[in-house]
Amino acid sequence: MEMSAKELMEKIVKLADSKKAGEITVLQVGEQTTLADYFIVMTGMSTPHLRALSEEIEVKLKEDGVMPHHIEGVTSSWVLMDYSTVVVNIFMEEAREMYALERLWGDAVTVDIEKLLIKE
Repeated sequence: MEMSAKELMEKIVKLADSKKAGEITVLQVGEQTTLADYFIVMTGMSTPHLRALSEEIEVKLKEDGVMPHHIEGVTSSWVLMDYSTVVVNIFMEEAREMYALERLWGDAVTVDIEKLLIKE
């Protein structure tokens, strides 16, 4: 099934949230770069949590026929999942602070994802 960039972004946010990803941020970067329409940034609490988040996203999207263009860093403190229109960045907290993607892409629009998140 063909998903728009927005639908893909929303699905990934919901999957990440269901697996307890920390501080999910979505940046709309289509105006700033041809790399993607959205960057999703989230924090994992441990290396196994990072892996669980990336596996959940990869497996559930494959079920919808959506394959990643590229995945790297599965053994490190930063997993990057490239779905062409949406790039997912799953960081350990220290790595997220070090790379500071939100600051780097400061002129991008931050998407309001509140309605996509599960209320505690």
